[in-house]
Amino acid sequence: MPLKGIYRILVCRPNHRLGNTLLLTPLIAELEHRFKGAEIDILSEGQIAAEVFSTFFSVKNIYCLPRRGFKHPWAFLSSLLRVRKTRYDLIIDPCLGSNFSRAMTKFLHGRYKLGFDGRVGGSGLTHAVPRSVAMRHMAKRAINLVRWINQCTDGDGARFPSLDIRLTANEREQGRRLLAGILSDAARPVTRPLVGIFANATGAKRYPQDWWREFIAALVQRLPYASIVEFVPMHGHSMLDSVWPAYYSSDIRRMGSVMAAADLMVSADCGVMHLAVASGVPTVGLFSVTDSAVYEPYGHDSRALQTGGLSARDCAERIVDAYAEVLARSSVLDPIDAADQDPARSRAAISVQKQTLCAPVVLSVHPS
Repeated sequence: MPLKGIYRILVCRPNHRLGNTLLLTPLIAELEHRFKGAEIDILSEGQIAAEVFSTFFSVKNIYCLPRRGFKHPWAFLSSLLRVRKTRYDLIIDPCLGSNFSRAMTKFLHGRYKLGFDGRVGGSGLTHAVPRSVAMRHMAKRAINLVRWINQCTDGDGARFPSLDIRLTANEREQGRRLLAGILSDAARPVTRPLVGIFANATGAKRYPQDWWREFIAALVQRLPYASIVEFVPMHGHSMLDSVWPAYYSSDIRRMGSVMAAADLMVSADCGVMHLAVASGVPTVGLFSVTDSAVYEPYGHDSRALQTGGLSARDCAERIVDAYAEVLARSSVLDPIDAADQDPARSRAAISVQKQTLCAPVVLSVHPS
């Protein structure tokens, strides 16, 4: 496939889930690098993609098919026909095994069509990449798809763009101030590090409240002056009995802006875990049932922790040990909070924090 002459690109990923949409952001970064000057459209489902990619300069159109399109056939068909009016230079199906994504790729007009497929013919692709070369991690897999077909040999094969929603400087500042305000209303002084907790997930990926109580108790024991904030899930109910200062927003970018002000995020395996990484904060993803090699957070000093066979206290201990340097480095007051704090108490807090931190160790990370 030529690198020149590709100006109109469509990424075909009709899916409404937050995590799957965020896992596309590294692919967009890769396309910007490979096809400089090209314009990128995205075919998605639901409105999440419109929020995620709103600040991507290279992204022109975000086509959001209605969720459960079979229940809204006219709206679905109208949206799809609008996309079909454009004849793209390149259409990319980044999925491995999605019949819906492949059907959309076949239906739309494109000079080149790229995706994974093991068949010799009938795939609807002009460039079918063998499934055997697909990497395990979902985000890296899509990047490798583009690199493999172009036989990229520019020395960057081991580096992958991180998840990134490209928060603006204003969004980060607003998030920083909002988080400071939330914590300043708490009974205790606001000291660093700021540790965010997201305690929700779907099905068996969700840890019970008792597990989180034990985890946070151990965390506080090791970091007695840490400020803890809960990020409340979409349903609007605290998962930690409203014990800790909390932030709630149904807006993805606002949630990410406030997360970006934390020093460390701890989350169960879910879309919000990926949102934290994409906001640029070091993130620990807790994995108990899903394959971390496929979904582990990476970039911004993020990593996965396999919790099988570990107690909640064990998990807290490992996280504090692994992020000792990060937590010690952040053990200073935020400038916007300093005016309301007792300097002597703050210095004592920092001293205790540094004494309680151990030498860093590495959490279990699977090669992908």
